[in-house]
Amino acid sequence: MNDDVRNIVLGLIAAGISAALGWVARTYLWRRKIRRKQAFFGLPGNSECLLVVNRDAGGDGAVHRHDVFALLELSALIKDCAAHAQIVSHDSAQQGFGERTEFCVGGPGSNRRMAAHLQSLLPGVKINTGPEPGPDRAAFQVGSERYRLEPGTSEHVLLARLTGGPDARPVFLLCGQRAITNQAASRYLMRNYEKLQRKHRNGSFVLLLKVINSQAYGPDVVELVGDVTRTAQAPLPAAPRPSHRATG
Repeated sequence: MNDDVRNIVLGLIAAGISAALGWVARTYLWRRKIRRKQAFFGLPGNSECLLVVNRDAGGDGAVHRHDVFALLELSALIKDCAAHAQIVSHDSAQQGFGERTEFCVGGPGSNRRMAAHLQSLLPGVKINTGPEPGPDRAAFQVGSERYRLEPGTSEHVLLARLTGGPDARPVFLLCGQRAITNQAASRYLMRNYEKLQRKHRNGSFVLLLKVINSQAYGPDVVELVGDVTRTAQAPLPAAPRPSHRATG
C-alpha cells in the first residue's frame, strides 16, 4: 500500500469516526432534551395524562374552536413526550390530581374542574363569571389587583403549573377570559417551556399573561404581566368593612 492509498484510507476512517461521534452526540443531546421535557410536563414515556375539555359558554355544550386549537397543540406536545392523552369533559373528571399529569383548559364559567382547581389551589384568584354586562365582566382579581377584559384589545389568561408534592404529577391550568386567550397560553407554554424550566425547575408557578390586539394578531402576541405565584396561592385580602357613623 503506497502513501496515497494509505492517506485516503486514514481519511475515510477519520471521517467515519467523526460522523459516528457526531451522531452519538446529537442523539445524546436529543434524548437529554426529551428527558427534560418529559420531566417538566410530568410525561414519562408511555404514561397517561388528562386533557380536561371545557364548553363554549354560548354553544350548548360545544367546544370553542380556539379551545380545540389549544387542545391540538397540547396533544402534539404529549405525543412528542411519547405519552398518551385521555380527553374528558370538565363535568366528568371526578378525580384528584397528582397521579397523572393534567391539562385543564378554560375559565371557571365554562369549566367546573377549573373552578374547583382555583378554589382549592389558587385561593388568591377570583374571576367574575356573572352574565351581567359591565366593565367587570370576566375580570380577574389576583390579590388586590383587578384585570379587566377589553375584547379584541387587551385580554388576560392565567398559565399555571401546580404540584402537590415532589413525587406528584403536575396540573397545568390555562384559564383565560376568552377562548382565544386559552390558545395563546398553550402557544406561550410550547414556546417558552425550556425557559420556564430553567427558572422554576419542576416546581409550581402561576403566570399572568396579556394577549395584545387579538382581533388583528390572533393568539400570537402575548405579554408577560408578571409572576403572581405567591399572590395567587395566598388567600384574598379581606374586604374592608363598611364604616358606621354614630347617630345622636
